[in-house]
Amino acid sequence: MAFTIRQLQYFVAVADQGSVSRAAHTLAISQSAVTEAIKELEADLGVELFERHARGLNITHKGHQFLRHATNILSSVSDARRAFADSPQAASGKLQLGVTSMVAGYVLSDLLARYRRAYPNVDVTAIEDNGDYLEHLLIGGELDVAVMVISNLRDRMALQAEILEVSPYRLWMPLGHKLAASDVITLADVAPEPLIMLTIDEIEENTGRLLMALGARPNVAFRTRSVEAVRSLVATGAGVALLPDLVYRPWSLEGDRIDSRDVSGNLPVVQVGMAWRRGSGLSQTARDFIGIAQGQRSSRQRS
Repeated sequence: MAFTIRQLQYFVAVADQGSVSRAAHTLAISQSAVTEAIKELEADLGVELFERHARGLNITHKGHQFLRHATNILSSVSDARRAFADSPQAASGKLQLGVTSMVAGYVLSDLLARYRRAYPNVDVTAIEDNGDYLEHLLIGGELDVAVMVISNLRDRMALQAEILEVSPYRLWMPLGHKLAASDVITLADVAPEPLIMLTIDEIEENTGRLLMALGARPNVAFRTRSVEAVRSLVATGAGVALLPDLVYRPWSLEGDRIDSRDVSGNLPVVQVGMAWRRGSGLSQTARDFIGIAQGQRSSRQRS
């Protein structure tokens, strides 16, 4: 039996929420319906998508690989429905985008793929830089829209912003780490651990502020601008990391497992969104891009 769109929606929801109960609550359906759909999907694919344990579920390596396919399929279905709602293929023009480093590979790639499918005749150019510089370009009219971390926009009077995703900070650690056995992990537990620090966007500033609030200097073992380097270093036991859930993946490039746990305390969240110059007449291409992004956010919330 071939898998269904509904099964894919339930699978993506469980992968996003980390538990059947939370996914069922988000979908407003029964837990048994979600459980049955996942079992049928696993039977159809012939692979185990989740590891079951007392705390909930962990997505398997095969499940992580299939998640990308499932997300793309659901996006394509949404695009197909949208294509019959209007006729965007005839649209043409230029779209100038900005993106911050952390967002480029985790939000913009899928969003841009959807936009290109919907509006293939639009000439899209994108620039990656830090948030301050992108704000400068937006205010100067050199960019139409920026997809970026908007938690700390400097000039909110000149810019209009819309949140696409809110991502909490979580603790990354190697499989079998001593903190994994704790029922509750606090910032005080994390403070003495060697820290792998990601130095893009606002991440380093936020992590340092978290630990300094405890009166402790961060025990930084390594600083890097590469998320993949953080994964490899954490997975091989070089340290732990406090990072937004947005960039979490359960496997390093080498195939080593990375655990992720909530941390008790006043942790910040990262808001990812779009920004454009306030009061300016947006081009049709920019309005279309914003519409695609809003549609993707709504689709993610439903699934």
